[in-house]
Amino acid sequence: MVKAGAGVLTLFFDLDGTLADPSEGITRCLGHALERLGRPVPPRSELLQYIGPSLRQAFPRLLSSDDPELIEAAVRYYRQRYGTVGLFEQVIYPGIPQVLRSLHEDGFSLYVVTSKPTIFAERIIRHFELDAYFLKVFGPELDGRFDDKTELIAHIIEQGTCQPRHVVMIGDRASDIAAGRANGTHTLAVTYGFGTAEELADAQPDQLCDCPQDIRPAIFGGFASR
Repeated sequence: MVKAGAGVLTLFFDLDGTLADPSEGITRCLGHALERLGRPVPPRSELLQYIGPSLRQAFPRLLSSDDPELIEAAVRYYRQRYGTVGLFEQVIYPGIPQVLRSLHEDGFSLYVVTSKPTIFAERIIRHFELDAYFLKVFGPELDGRFDDKTELIAHIIEQGTCQPRHVVMIGDRASDIAAGRANGTHTLAVTYGFGTAEELADAQPDQLCDCPQDIRPAIFGGFASR
């Protein structure tokens, strides 16, 4: 068991690209939204780069427009499909349930901290039976509040949930690492998700992991004893 005060006690896990591969559902839903708006749909390989950022960050780039009404229409069409089938068109990365179980048994406090709206993230965590390992799921509101992960983590800390020096933010995109660093947490980047090697290197995480099975050793070797 990890003893209170002995280094890191709290782990923030990103969802998409860290716990699960959501590429099937997300790319199909992005395509659905673009089709409904009469826009061309890029190849799936090009849509993968939009996994991680919030929809209100992704659609201005996809639509080449900052028109708020157009962006909100795209978000609605996306969620039209995502809320019924898209959110279940994903797979949990092999080894993740075992890693979460071990960390939970070690005594760490585990939270999901995601750019996906809480209402969807909670359903995914329950559907894939990971809810037993997490104390709570934190994500944005549907209206866009806390779309920025830096603001979301600041909000979590302001609630008194944890102290930044005892937290590791674990994610696959530079935005995860930047959000953790901006709030004074430790950071761990996973390379098996959707962030490029160059992106993650530029983000300068405290630790890198190439597979889920490396997460627990990295936490104990790099953080938990501090």
